[in-house]
Amino acid sequence: MDTVSLWQAVLGEIELGVSQGNYVTWFKNTRLLKYKDNQVIIGAPNVFIKQQLERKFNDLINETLQKNGINAEKIEYKILPSSAINRKVQDETVIFDPSSQSPNSGQQSVTQSLNSGSTSSLTHTYRQGINERYSFENFIVGSGNELAYAACQAVAQNPGTKYNPLFLYGGVGIGKTHLIQAVGNMVISNNPAAHIVYVSTEQFVQEFLDAIRYKKNTDFAGYYRGADVLIIDDIQFIAGKEKTQEEFFHTFNALHQANKQIIMTSDTRPKDIPTLTDRLRSRFEWGMAIDMQAPDFETRCAIIQAKASQQNMVLPHDVVEHLASYVQNNIRELEGALNQLLAFCEMRGLEPSAEVAMALLGNTKSRPKHITPKQIIERTAKHFHLSVEDIIGPKRDRDIVVPRQIAMYMLRNELHLSFPKIAKELGRKDHTTAIHSVEKIEKEKVFDEEVRSALAEIKDRLYV
Repeated sequence: MDTVSLWQAVLGEIELGVSQGNYVTWFKNTRLLKYKDNQVIIGAPNVFIKQQLERKFNDLINETLQKNGINAEKIEYKILPSSAINRKVQDETVIFDPSSQSPNSGQQSVTQSLNSGSTSSLTHTYRQGINERYSFENFIVGSGNELAYAACQAVAQNPGTKYNPLFLYGGVGIGKTHLIQAVGNMVISNNPAAHIVYVSTEQFVQEFLDAIRYKKNTDFAGYYRGADVLIIDDIQFIAGKEKTQEEFFHTFNALHQANKQIIMTSDTRPKDIPTLTDRLRSRFEWGMAIDMQAPDFETRCAIIQAKASQQNMVLPHDVVEHLASYVQNNIRELEGALNQLLAFCEMRGLEPSAEVAMALLGNTKSRPKHITPKQIIERTAKHFHLSVEDIIGPKRDRDIVVPRQIAMYMLRNELHLSFPKIAKELGRKDHTTAIHSVEKIEKEKVFDEEVRSALAEIKDRLYV
């Protein structure tokens, strides 16, 4: 058994037991350099990560190695040479000492589980389960994900009856995986006997190929079509795989016909997935497709505070704002930046401060201090190819009224102006018009993708 495959199996278990930010920051770029004579040598890309593995994660690594049949008497950490960081470390043969294994360790050994492809079972080491850390309670809800959050809760309470299939789409690191696994955890909590299948599309494809190779198509179909809730992550990767699409089409139909819940995520909406068959595309849009947006500034601040509190830390407000400004689109990167800051301060005995964060992470693309009402109105007019005079004028054509309402909403949310002040900026006499406009856009942005997209683009352009 080579070290690369062995370490991938170990990392797979570690990833399920720690947060995604911790995994990416401390484990993703590590290597197993050697395992021989009960001595394990693990390579780290730099001294910073090496020290964290030694101080904070050594017990976790040792426990995970033991689960995989490796009883290491000593674990040593070494810094990888720069030439090895960006390439695969050469395979080395892993030598197992039979006398060092416990009587039952053979049941959990990596060798046995990875060789299971040659047996009658299609249970692979890369098949994942639901991570119990992901719950609705520790998910931070903001304007960009509140509809997805509500839909997932409704599905978890009554799987197979509402929003079937449920399709969440959006950029990387915005919480899609957290939400869909939270559904699985709640379903299991409500019904421990429920059969929940969570799988990435890559894993689904690999198992399908193995089923063909070992002539176990019936086992494969039975496993997936016997699910009470099927959760598929990153379904966009099914594009271009005709046979896999055909198999998934039949699996989808069998589950949907039996009123079993199907949940999928993608980085784009169904109609934009390339080379997806029309019959699958129509089924993906059959239930409810929800666009998840990147977290806004306030939501990012709340996420940082929540993640810090999990590590028994209370960060000063200026540190929270600096981190929230440093990473604007990806929650995983946000958590990674927080972990770097906390670890750096812990190693050097420092208190987290904005100065330390700036020195460690660099300058930020921070929000400007003085956005004016005029700038918001001008940017809104430009987005809709209108003149400022149209926005603040008396015309009530729909193609002018909606941009005007969006401008009022932006004034309220970005500058926190009073309604009378908003009405005055937009040339309105009655402030109840501003109240109505803000409330209307607040509701429409949840269901109307065009309104949501316009708000996001105008906001991004304001803070460039």
